Amino acid sequence: MRFSRIVTGITCAFMLQAQAAPVEEYSEFLPDGANLALMVQKIGAAAPSIDYHSQQMALPASTMKVITALAALLQLGPDYRFHTQLESKGSLSGNTLRGDLVARFGGDPTLTRQDLRNMVTTLKKQGVEHIEGNLVIDTSVFASHDKAPGWPWNDMTQCFSAPPGAAIVDRNCFSVSLYSAPNPGDKAFIRVASYYPVNMFSEVRTLAKGSPDAQYCELDVVPGELNRFTLTGCLTQRAEPLPLAFAIQDGASYAGALLKAELQNAGIDYSGHLVRQTLLTEPATVLAQTQSAPLHDLLRIMLKKSDNMIADTIFRTIGRERFGVPGTWRAGSDAVRQILRQKANIDLGNSIQVDGSGLSRHDLISPATMMQVLQYIAQNDGQLDYISMLPLAGHDGTLLYRGGLHEAGVDGKVSAKTGSLQGVYNLAGFMTTASGQRVAFVQFLSGYAVPPQDQRQRRIPLVRFESRLYKDVYRNN
Repeated sequence: MRFSRIVTGITCAFMLQAQAAPVEEYSEFLPDGANLALMVQKIGAAAPSIDYHSQQMALPASTMKVITALAALLQLGPDYRFHTQLESKGSLSGNTLRGDLVARFGGDPTLTRQDLRNMVTTLKKQGVEHIEGNLVIDTSVFASHDKAPGWPWNDMTQCFSAPPGAAIVDRNCFSVSLYSAPNPGDKAFIRVASYYPVNMFSEVRTLAKGSPDAQYCELDVVPGELNRFTLTGCLTQRAEPLPLAFAIQDGASYAGALLKAELQNAGIDYSGHLVRQTLLTEPATVLAQTQSAPLHDLLRIMLKKSDNMIADTIFRTIGRERFGVPGTWRAGSDAVRQILRQKANIDLGNSIQVDGSGLSRHDLISPATMMQVLQYIAQNDGQLDYISMLPLAGHDGTLLYRGGLHEAGVDGKVSAKTGSLQGVYNLAGFMTTASGQRVAFVQFLSGYAVPPQDQRQRRIPLVRFESRLYKDVYRNN
């Protein structure tokens, strides 16, 4: 498979050095029809050493997290923490709290059920056994939809795209086991651990082994209100259960049910109702609280593991902190653009950023714009301590097993963010070359598709392309 069509007319201006291969010799390994935009530039240099379609807009995928992380450091600072609190305007009389108990969720993407339990324990130690009022789940830090524009509908129930609401507990992801029925034609059945406050229903038909229906009868999940899910489709008879995991769609309802259960387990009851509060109210007396790790630690996880939940809650939080309004996708987008322009002199131009993770198919950015961001990071890394947060080729994160970089011999020499969607293989980051020079690079590769018979080996062209390209970048800069 060749990639000659997009490189017609390429000149020596697109060569790394006189000794290196032109871009067309790297891209000949890529599948027909793939779209490549590429830029390599030494840190602080006036001009790039490779500039191939650098103004071409492309889906950034998870390389968008590079921009989100920089804006977060500039706006929030490395020591920023998310807070979750139990509050009340009531008074404690004996063992009774006379007033509502408000659980104010702050969008902490790392909050766990154990954190809720610890706060309830603190409440119990203060002598509270009865609450004469409602249990209020406050999610007012964010507003509007918890799902960003341009997210594919069929990803919504996948844990990697769990809606990043204000109330997140254990990443808003739960697991189930699906068992085939003993008799073909009967419904498969589901087992859900009792500590998950969800309702699962099965409409899954059990198929006999070797059934001709199996090829085109697929499992599907239909989410409903208040975290009710229905599984449909077919499951071929099997000896072991099929493990599945799904994303919580209503974070407030889920968190409320978990907190209610923890109160009951601690012997604390309430006389009112479990209610949701979405309008911002004045803070009350804090009875118990927990907080996340510092922002810099969260960004390290976000970049190393390409964590979407962290990226998108931070993105919405940037908008909230910048403009003093409940966090929305629009506020986050406007805030990032403003922050980069005013604090880093980076103009995002006609780039489109609607989320912090890069999951959205609406996101668009060019290599030239991303290069501005990388150059700023490198030139200010002494203050930002940013590059250490990126995956290191051959060592950790999403670059631990990047075949092309390994074959190029640059393990330990490349710190970069990956970006992958269907047909997209991106990289954006830094390399320390053989001469000791640090260079920044942006690889935006989309439209990557192979014939059905080559699916098992679909990454082979990518590995060959990246190994040739980055070997030459390493040797000739």
